[in-house]
Amino acid sequence: MPGGQYVALSALRTRLQQLDELAENLANVGTHGYRGGRTIQRAADRQEFDGILQSAVDTTSGSTRIDSASGTMATTNRALDVAIEGSGFFALETLQGMQYTRNGHFQRSEDGTLVTPDGAVVQGADGPITLGAGEARIDGEGRVWSGAAMVGRLSVVRFADPGALQRATGARLTAGNQTPEPVDVEDVHVRPEALEESNVATAEGLARLTSVSRSFEALQRAIGMLLNDVDGRLIDQMGRR
Repeated sequence: MPGGQYVALSALRTRLQQLDELAENLANVGTHGYRGGRTIQRAADRQEFDGILQSAVDTTSGSTRIDSASGTMATTNRALDVAIEGSGFFALETLQGMQYTRNGHFQRSEDGTLVTPDGAVVQGADGPITLGAGEARIDGEGRVWSGAAMVGRLSVVRFADPGALQRATGARLTAGNQTPEPVDVEDVHVRPEALEESNVATAEGLARLTSVSRSFEALQRAIGMLLNDVDGRLIDQMGRR
């Protein structure tokens, strides 16, 4: 296959990945604590072909970067809703291991543990937090109260490069090769009875989706023209023989 077709085909593959990423971002516009991602496109030198895709292509997708911008805060007036002001993530123990999120929509499980709606255990500074029989609430310093008794403090962690976190599902992320760093108690600032909204801007997402879709269609046409040109020359040469 001529080099021009490899270039167009490799670019087409990256556009597919970009379309998938944009679709996921737009699907999570209403997901609290969701942070959008963007796939980085890069050129591949020809000596790198075998190590990247085992075929001669000129454009590849790099890593996906998580957008670290904060979303707007929405007041819920719910005692176990909480949003982080500034950088940081809540830590969750899930069946798939430790995950991190900006979505502070928590609840009390049947055994009194502070959990997410799907049962992931919210981590406190000293491990899981068990709520007593009293009315539960979270204050602006991340302290969890049950009636008049403080039963724990939310664990808030930071990462050296939050953009390099990896998507698990929805608003949840995994650390990858990074190590979470606990935020000092004095530096923890949360907003009680509020949730952070998704940081995906619908208008911008739709504009990018339109742009990538048009680029995808243009590449499809280019590949078709290149293939027709090759077939035409082949038929012409065979006819002469």
